[in-house]
Amino acid sequence: MPLGPWRKKKSTKHEHLVENEEVSAGGGGSSGGGAGLAGAGSPGKAAVNGAGLPPPPANLRPKLVFHTQLAHGSPTGRIEGFTNVKELYGKIAEAFNISPPEIMFCTLNTHKIDMDKLLGGQIGLEDFIFAHIRGIKKELEVHKTEDALGLTITDNGAGYAFIKRIKEGSVADGVKVICIGDQIECINGKNIVGTRHYEVARMLKELPKNKTFTLKLVEPMKAFEMLEPRSKGATKPSDDKVGTGRSTLRLRSKGPATVEDEPSEFEEKAVKKVDDLLESYMGIRDTELAATMVEVGRDKINPDEFAMALDETLGDFAFPDEFVFDVWGAIGDAKMGRF
Repeated sequence: MPLGPWRKKKSTKHEHLVENEEVSAGGGGSSGGGAGLAGAGSPGKAAVNGAGLPPPPANLRPKLVFHTQLAHGSPTGRIEGFTNVKELYGKIAEAFNISPPEIMFCTLNTHKIDMDKLLGGQIGLEDFIFAHIRGIKKELEVHKTEDALGLTITDNGAGYAFIKRIKEGSVADGVKVICIGDQIECINGKNIVGTRHYEVARMLKELPKNKTFTLKLVEPMKAFEMLEPRSKGATKPSDDKVGTGRSTLRLRSKGPATVEDEPSEFEEKAVKKVDDLLESYMGIRDTELAATMVEVGRDKINPDEFAMALDETLGDFAFPDEFVFDVWGAIGDAKMGRF
């Protein structure tokens, strides 16, 4: 079925931005897979996860208290009153008397650099937040012998792109100084702080093959191993719904954060499939972006209606037509329980 006026550009299934070089959001998924959050955009571009948007009125902010520590070790702090990732980082920075840009990313319920536990668009109401801060800087030269570097890249929702995964046997895997969790600060001398994750993927893809390029990386300050991961917060909330442990705080790009039930089986399966499609078609992984797409398509009745709604919500991405059809199919399959 044709997509009509929605289509913004022609693209084929083979025109990936980056093969085997993905971008997720951490974020955030969601935490980790479901926590991948899209990063702060360039000026004038839509922010998927709230970066750069004005905060809602104080009376609309959630009155929920979360507990937090610095991942490399610190006393426990208490934070509340945030509605997006940038505000969350600000609250953590205030609790520990550090600058918000020092925070690279957060993990939920573990101090380790566990990319499956990245904080993203949803935080369980009993989750414990660990903040990983900037540590050692390193600069290296990489000889690009293949079209793909083998990096999976995510971002932190506030302008930092960092490495989520390294494909075994890839170009990046052969450069042992490149580590999971490293922030990519510069590519060939160009500062990429504040650059969207899919744009970083494109920059890496467009680097010429059989040439050497320069990377500036920042690794997170290492955690000490005596600290055990935590599965719950230090205190039990008083509200019955909060106390069930089956609710999450959903951070939104527009409007206040909301308390919602944990994702349904349909949502979890659909988001995972759409995230896989993002990787396949566009070389990015971003579970919060995938969750937004599933939410957009939940009540649509045909692919044209879905495509137009997707363009209205996420028009900056200019998704390939084939990708939109496959996402529509994935949402339908999840509704019918075919996964």
